[in-house]
Amino acid sequence: QVRLAESGGGLVQAGGSLRLSCAASGLTFIHYQMAWFRQAPDKERELVALIDWSGRNTYYGDSVKGRFNASRDNAKDTMDLQMNSLKSEDTAIYYCAARKTLTWTVLTTPRQYDYWGQGTQVTVSS
Repeated sequence: QVRLAESGGGLVQAGGSLRLSCAASGLTFIHYQMAWFRQAPDKERELVALIDWSGRNTYYGDSVKGRFNASRDNAKDTMDLQMNSLKSEDTAIYYCAARKTLTWTVLTTPRQYDYWGQGTQVTVSS
């Protein structure tokens, strides 16, 4: 049974930092491209960051580019998202997602992913 479990969300002031983690189980982690999405109230789920199976290729949404950094540890089956210079508009539920592929492809649509976590709330106060 595949499980993706996010952690690290919380309340932070604008300008602050948070680090999210996603722990994967029940799958061969290195076979999966991983992603972070987020969804704010009354908005569609949007792509935040992608990282390929090796960790060498990453992609970021325009709204977070230069502030967020995705990484993964294939020995621990985990993926992290370091979020810096947080803004109130970063407030959302953050989800990790997995897509089985060894080919680096920028997949921006939620339905293109095979597995999802339950999400973790990030609230940035201004």
